Amino acid sequence: MSALRLASLLCLVTAVAAATSTGCAAQTPRSATVPLRIAGGPANASVTVDDEPIGSFDGVAAHGVALPPGRHRLTVEADGYFPSDQVLDAGLGDPPLRLQVQLEKIPR
Repeated sequence: MSALRLASLLCLVTAVAAATSTGCAAQTPRSATVPLRIAGGPANASVTVDDEPIGSFDGVAAHGVALPPGRHRLTVEADGYFPSDQVLDAGLGDPPLRLQVQLEKIPR
């Protein structure tokens, strides 16, 4: 087996094993997620991403959410308020997504 073929095989095995190697051109990304940070309120609102409950607004605001790359639907809702729906595009390597979400009270 030639030295070049052996080096290529070693790079492939290393990549499959998800180890980093300075000898390989392609390295495994360190983070395959994009941070989402939100601010606003109300604090007791519930946050849903892609129809999956994430938690309370204040909890998500304090800790953030790690989104996989792709398109996501963010819903924030609370009793007595109009809900907020947003579509987010998270690209691998993007800076953190920062959103201001302030729900509007339903008039009585």
